Amino acid sequence: MNDLRRCLLDLDVAAIRALWAQQAHLPQPATAAEALASLHYARTAAESIPLEARVYSHRWLLDHDLPSGLPDELRHRAERLYPVVHEGVAIVVMGTSPLTREVAPLIRSAMGDAVEECYADGRREPEIVRPRMLEARALVTRQLLGVRV
Repeated sequence: MNDLRRCLLDLDVAAIRALWAQQAHLPQPATAAEALASLHYARTAAESIPLEARVYSHRWLLDHDLPSGLPDELRHRAERLYPVVHEGVAIVVMGTSPLTREVAPLIRSAMGDAVEECYADGRREPEIVRPRMLEARALVTRQLLGVRV
């Protein structure tokens, strides 16, 4: 097996950088992270690489907001092997009285803002997000009732 193919299969960043250094006519990746991204892209495009490795690299590239070289006809198989996980938070504010229905959008908005703040801080754990949502709901409820905070 040639060295380049072995580097692609093993995602061997150090070895691929050494190979690039030997080939003066090839542009050099500035960092190990760039070399790794290049390896992943090359794996998606190389027909000689097993499908599982190509699909893994496809998902890795998409997860890092990078383009993939996987052909369109293989992308549906890639999604089955490595499905995309979509996160979500449910915010439900219910009530039967006219007053509750009137203030529900304000409470829902405050709870949504709390979730967005948590996500912006990189905190997606339910044990962090849920208490923050409940704090926001309590704060808005107290403000609406005229209780000093």
